[in-house]
Amino acid sequence: MSDHPPPAPPTLRKRPISVDTSRPGADGAASREEAPCRHMPGQGAREASAPGEDKPGEEAAARGREDDLELEAGEPMSPAGRLFRQTHFNCYIVAVIGLGAAVDVAAVRVGLEATLARHPRFSSVQVKDDVKRHAKPRWVRTTVNLDNHVIIPRLDPTATSANPDRAVEDYLSRLSTAPMDHSRPLWELHLLDFPTSETASTAVLRMHHSLGDGVSLLSLLIACTRSAADPARLPELPPAPRRAGPVHARPRPPLSAGPVALLLWAWSYAVLAWHTMVDVARFIATALFLRDPRTPFMAASEGVEFRRKRFVHRTLSLDDVKFVKHAMKCTVNDVLIGVTNAGLSRYYFRKTSDTNNERKKSQKNICVRSALLVNIRKAPGLHALTEMMNSSKHNSAKWGNLIGYILLPFHIAMHDDPLEYIRQGKRTAERKKTSLEAVFTYWSGNLIVKLLGMKAAAALCYGMFTNTTMSFSSMVGPVEKVEFYGHPIVYIAPSVYGHPHALTVHYQSYMNSIKLVLAVDDAQFPDSHQLLDDFAESLRLIRQAASTR
Repeated sequence: MSDHPPPAPPTLRKRPISVDTSRPGADGAASREEAPCRHMPGQGAREASAPGEDKPGEEAAARGREDDLELEAGEPMSPAGRLFRQTHFNCYIVAVIGLGAAVDVAAVRVGLEATLARHPRFSSVQVKDDVKRHAKPRWVRTTVNLDNHVIIPRLDPTATSANPDRAVEDYLSRLSTAPMDHSRPLWELHLLDFPTSETASTAVLRMHHSLGDGVSLLSLLIACTRSAADPARLPELPPAPRRAGPVHARPRPPLSAGPVALLLWAWSYAVLAWHTMVDVARFIATALFLRDPRTPFMAASEGVEFRRKRFVHRTLSLDDVKFVKHAMKCTVNDVLIGVTNAGLSRYYFRKTSDTNNERKKSQKNICVRSALLVNIRKAPGLHALTEMMNSSKHNSAKWGNLIGYILLPFHIAMHDDPLEYIRQGKRTAERKKTSLEAVFTYWSGNLIVKLLGMKAAAALCYGMFTNTTMSFSSMVGPVEKVEFYGHPIVYIAPSVYGHPHALTVHYQSYMNSIKLVLAVDDAQFPDSHQLLDDFAESLRLIRQAASTR
């Protein structure tokens, strides 16, 4: 690719489509509370009255009038959404979607008009009343012009044909420093219509983090896809885990279980309280002064949140991960934490040029911490969240940034047995499951905003990020092949940028594979592909060790 940036990406204006979401549709079918996928089978059956049915009663009419008033006034932004407006947390989520067919622009535009363009957050702008001194930003519905959101860039054809994978990387890297127009809904769909080593074309969905947390936005993306085997239905997702949340979610055993069972149940609450107090104390100390040791993964200097990022990814075998999971009697997340322990360790010892084996073995206590966002909804899991995309505002489903933070430790060490990384990962995950750290950070953050203001909350959050090393997350995707507006999806590779970390590690499952996605400071990690190799090699060695147990 040439050293000079390509011309500014133009917007597509072949077929102007504007979706007016600022007022209810005349026929009632495109109301402001319409679900993101209006053509979903069975959807809207309860909202649209059939000929001959009774009209809504007075209560429904009154509720409609309240909706109109709220529509005009706008919906207040949540504290987490306001945090992502701050200077040091101007965060964006980037979802790279590999497609198995050339881009059909017309089909994409029709699909967007029926889905994202009608979603309340994706059809609203952030407005703040400057007249009122303490006015809070609000979401106000507006008209969505797809010409402003569907972008087909003109790239150097020589670069896209010589090294298409690098061309996509470079485009995303430049995108990480490109501002977004806040006078419009804060999302864009970039269509890169040229083949890469894995795909026939690439779609890049960029969204401001104030629109919602990663789980909500991924669920919305899945709700806008269809099964490739049966385009009339939603994708099949993995079953929800048997037990979600911390140990406090365990039901009390019946009296017939005996005193020992009751005592163990009570003891689990004592452990929960102790672990929560310890984690809360460490979190507060981290926000104020407790800093990770200096390693190659820590941001090299201040202002990393403003610097250019590079997004690289590698496909890992979900079958290999599950094989290790069954061999070690743990969970998929335990394995991913262990693989991350191993990958970081391989990279660290090579970068520090430490070839002394005895010294490596003695350095078993290099602990670096990651900031991990946790969904705190009462009914977690993609099944419930996909249904949430179809919900009206008059039920318990909630949209937005309903997330808390936990500090997840990773251990850099050189183990003779590769499975020791998995054992360590399992211990780490089990320990964090017996704590209410995420719930505390969510509610305490809201309380700090109310008592001290957003600037104080942002300062504490900034301290937590700058005193930790990296960000980490993992999410579950469809178990079958799906289509995005008629285009078969080859892979989904989401990530985030705009926060004060030089390294973000994300895992995204889809069918029988897992995408490892790294978002790195472009200047600090010129060898980001080598870091990918370290993760892939670590999984290979762990899988090999598990097969010989």
